[in-house]
Formats: sequence, structure tokens, C-alpha cells
Amino acid sequence: MKALTWHGKGDIRCESVADPSIEDDRDIIIRVTACAICGSDLHLMDGYMPTMKTGDVLGHETMGVVEEVGRAHSKFKHGDRVVVPFNLSCGECFFCQKQLYSLCDRSNRNADQAAKVMGQSPAGLLGYSHMLGGYAGGQAEYLRVPFADVGPIRVPDELDDEQVLFLSDIFPTGYMAAENADIEPGDTVAIWGCGPVGQFAIQSAWMLGAGRVIAIDRVPERLAKAREHGRAETLDFSQVDIYDALMEMTGGRGPDRCIDCVGTESNPTGSFDSALDQVKAALFLGTDRPHVLREAIFCCRKGGTISIPGVYVGLLDKVPFGPAMNKGLTFKMGQTHTQRYLEPLLQKVVSREIDPTFVITHRAGLEAGPDLYKTFRDKQDGCIKVVMKPGL
Repeated sequence: MKALTWHGKGDIRCESVADPSIEDDRDIIIRVTACAICGSDLHLMDGYMPTMKTGDVLGHETMGVVEEVGRAHSKFKHGDRVVVPFNLSCGECFFCQKQLYSLCDRSNRNADQAAKVMGQSPAGLLGYSHMLGGYAGGQAEYLRVPFADVGPIRVPDELDDEQVLFLSDIFPTGYMAAENADIEPGDTVAIWGCGPVGQFAIQSAWMLGAGRVIAIDRVPERLAKAREHGRAETLDFSQVDIYDALMEMTGGRGPDRCIDCVGTESNPTGSFDSALDQVKAALFLGTDRPHVLREAIFCCRKGGTISIPGVYVGLLDKVPFGPAMNKGLTFKMGQTHTQRYLEPLLQKVVSREIDPTFVITHRAGLEAGPDLYKTFRDKQDGCIKVVMKPGL
């Protein structure tokens, strides 16, 4: 089959690889009908995630049609159309029983590697390094889905692929980010990053009762999307000092809730701390560039909440923990417990409360994937979200 594969920093290829096969009785194999490039995939492309190997199949936003099921699998049958969550969860362990699915104790088959770096292992992820399970991803013609009796969800025939594809990751991730922010009715919510997750965090903040949403970015197309589809006020960080602007907009108090949808690769204009982070990364002295997190700590009002859906991969330098402690800030973060949100968010799509297709800017086949990775990373051609359809 054809698939997008990793061959080192900046080297993504579309090539032929072996078809997947059933490895466990709970598995299913799907024929992929739609998949997408996620912002966190760029961390793989840019070499920030360790334990990648040449030829690894990428991708964790995937849906398709069931082609084969394992002997013990009874949830789906051949021909069912399903969306697959990006994280893998057994459904039986301590954490899955608490619906903390991204912390599953059993799905990372290389848990010992992750524990050495993190203390304990999170769940295994599709297409996201050997430290997190070494599972092949879904930017391919076919995908093996482990623990398929727990993860995927069947989708109604009346919804097309593009309406439901983002249930695999970015819609639940944006929603959980807003939920983690502990939004109270009327709150002012500041959201750093107007990429795909940021766009869904904006939509979700309104759903959860925000009185005001302020979106921060510097890419004109993303800021326009936040205004036009998200009804957010916007700030261009290349044009204004974000701290000063937020203080002025909130009467000196600061936003009640701050959401970091950027994560490890923030790149602000003229920021000394981010420039230093970039130098450290280039010299292999650091892995992350946490400018947004630092800024959110200073900007958030006293007693406020900072939610972090943006992916970080290692140790962070110069995080102002003293100000965070003295301001009494609450932090909530983590990979999304996707399975918890699939049914309720699907119903929001069915009821037309939201049409997730608003974020799509580029559509193509797998062959165009390597070039589109670069287009997405470099924010060229107005690129916000790429959807790929094998055979297109």
C-alpha cells in the first residue's frame, strides 16, 4: 500500500509499504477514506520527537471503512464506517475505568521507554514514535487499529467524511482544552494559536459559556478564520505586545482563562527568550520553545486557569514558576481523552451545532502529502488544515 513515511528531519515520503494485518483478536483493519496532517505531526517532521525510525508510517487523524476484524472483535463488522481516535486505550485498566483514556496503562507496548523519560508511560499513540508504542499511523491506504472495541466510533451515513474526520483528534482536543480551562459563564478566555486546535478551542469556549474570546496569532488567514468563524477578538503578536494588549482589554486584570494551543514550537517575532530556545534546540541543548506558556503565566489573571493542549516533549527552561505560584494559578493539561468525547461531540455535528469542515483549506491525495507537510509547517498558501484522501 501507499503511505506517508518518516525518513529523518524534514524528510517525509510517499512510498509503498507492507499492508497491515490482524495481530490481536481485538484488532480491526480499515481502508482509509480520509486522513489529515496534525500540528503535532510537525514535531515529528522537525525532529523534536525522539525514537522515530526510518520508514515509520505517520498520521493519527484517520477514518475509513472496516475491511477485516479480529476473531474476538464484535463491535464492528465488514463495511462499517468508523472514525479512529488517535490514542489507544484498553478500556479495562485503572485509568481507562476513570475515563482517563490517554493515560491507559496497557496500550503502550514500549512503556519502559516512556517511563524512563516521563516517570510513567501514557497511552500508546498511532503513528507517533516508538517511545509511544511504535504503531503504524493512518496517513496510508490501510490502518490496523488495536483495541478497536474501545476506540473507534461508527458514524451515521448522512454525514460525509469531512464532517466527522476531526473527531479523531482536533475537535476533542480543542473541546477538552476549553473544558480544562474551567470556563465560567461570562469569562474572558485568551487562546494562543489559531491553528486547527486553536480554532476548535475557540468554538468550544463559546459552547462552554465564555463571555469573550481573544485569539492570538500572527498569520493573517488564521486570525481571519478566528474572527469570521470563531467570533473572536484577535491580536497579532507581531504587531502588539500581548501582555500590554491583554491588560488594556481586561482593565488590568488579565484573562480569566488562558489556553496554550501552540506547544513546543512557538516562534514569536523579536522574542529574546524564544530566540534563545531556538539556539538551544539547534545545539541539542534543549527540546522545547515554551514562550507561549511563559507569556500565558504572566498574562493570566490571579486565581485563573491555564489549559495546555499544545504538545511539549521534554524539559522546559525559564518557566516563571514563582509568578505562577504567587498568582495562585491552576494548570490543566495532557493528551486528549478522546474516547470520552466521541459520542457527545458527534451529536453536536449531527445537530448542526458545529460544522467542523470550516477549518479545511487543502484537499489532496497521499502523493501530495510530503509537499503539504511543508506547506502546513511554513504556513504558506493560507494553509490551516490539510485533508488527504487515498486515491484522490
